[in-house]
Amino acid sequence: MAIPDFQTLMLPLLQLAGDGSEWLFRDAVTRLADEFALTEDERVQRIPSGLAPVFANRVGWARTHLKHAELIESPRRGMFQITASGSALLARKPAKIDMKMLDGIDVYRAYRSKAKSQSESGEATAAQALPTSVTATAEMPPDEAIDSAYKRYKAEIELELLDRLRAVAPARFEEVVVDLLVAMGYGGTHADAGRAIGKSGDGGIDGIINEDRLGLDVIYVQAKRWEGTVGRPEIQKFAGALQGQRATKGVFITTSTFTREARDFAGSITAKIILIDGERLAALMVEHDVGVARVGSYVLKRLDNDYFDPA
Repeated sequence: MAIPDFQTLMLPLLQLAGDGSEWLFRDAVTRLADEFALTEDERVQRIPSGLAPVFANRVGWARTHLKHAELIESPRRGMFQITASGSALLARKPAKIDMKMLDGIDVYRAYRSKAKSQSESGEATAAQALPTSVTATAEMPPDEAIDSAYKRYKAEIELELLDRLRAVAPARFEEVVVDLLVAMGYGGTHADAGRAIGKSGDGGIDGIINEDRLGLDVIYVQAKRWEGTVGRPEIQKFAGALQGQRATKGVFITTSTFTREARDFAGSITAKIILIDGERLAALMVEHDVGVARVGSYVLKRLDNDYFDPA
């Protein structure tokens, strides 16, 4: 039989998790391949980049959408298990689960709405536009369809990345911040940057990092894996810590968001404080290849009319 698409795999994947145990992703892929009686050639068939099997890739996307609908969760790295909401859905014995059905779930619809609204506002953040239907790209010219598909793929990766960042330990989060700042060209050597973060313990400052490789100036860093929205008081505290150090530059990085008052305050003071929220953090990590791996590269070409025109 043909390899099923990712929406066809949603219900079987949720049913697999219905036993309540924690499933290792690769075990789920094997079990589902058996259920669909895939041939050996179908199991090893790879996506165009050649770096992942088609079937495992589609199971992964089914898992991603079920997770955004909070029907499954990831208790540990590489594992997933059903949630109470997932069990309740299975109890209704649905004939199938697809994106249309998931749109009836508030949390999934909110996730899609957030992505769509941020794309329409022109923000290049972690939530670019997702199509309103599976066939949305069929109405676009090929080059626009490719661009749309890329944005959707990038959006999913950034959202997954942000979920992972919110789950790591505080110390690990500070290490991630170091990796990103070094990848962006700050901090001098990685070893120097690593010693700076989390060592000062001075008020609202988590660390100090070189602005350039020569160390001509320094930037003070606050790196917090925040749960709630970061308000003005936290930024005031950070600004006070900078003033105590006679510093003029700071970066406040969080997995959360900032209130409008916090952003207004940061823009009104003499010290230069850059606020990086969770969405921008995830986008920067993808841009600078931190926490992600490249799986393929495609070159879009067009006809060179000048080549055919007579000299």
